[in-house]
Amino acid sequence: MLPPLILIGIGGNLDSARWGPPRAVLTAALAALVAEGVVVSARSGWYRTEPVPPSDQPWFVNAVAAIDTGLEAAALLAAMQRVETRFGRVRTVPNAARAVDLDLLDYRGEQIRSAHLVLPHPRLHQRRFVLEPLVAIAPDWRHPVLGLTARQLLAALEPGQPVIRLPD
Repeated sequence: MLPPLILIGIGGNLDSARWGPPRAVLTAALAALVAEGVVVSARSGWYRTEPVPPSDQPWFVNAVAAIDTGLEAAALLAAMQRVETRFGRVRTVPNAARAVDLDLLDYRGEQIRSAHLVLPHPRLHQRRFVLEPLVAIAPDWRHPVLGLTARQLLAALEPGQPVIRLPD
């Protein structure tokens, strides 16, 4: 059985004048989390993924990371949002193109429903761009509500949602 994990999703599909293309932006954003009290213990490879829901915006670069931190879930989310803001994230409409998107997917199996935080992430089990990288680092992680492993959740997805592993 896996120890309780803290999992975050990392994604973006816009270049940054300061940090460059999406993969470079996301790598820098992960590094910025260190200053917020976060240690990245594992990170999947990078994946090129179609926007969900489908749109004409650029494809995303995505990954999943397992992290360690002394921050509680709400404080971690606030730290992640500070990093997003520092990297140019402006929240407009849902699913808009963005340079960086950091999602708290699971916090040690906690189930939280508040105005600002829902855990586990309510759509993670429906998204191939989350599940493929998650399976790469923690295939036996269990969804706190559904009880299924990451591998089982991925196998249960309907076809679609193209995800292409990028070279290292």
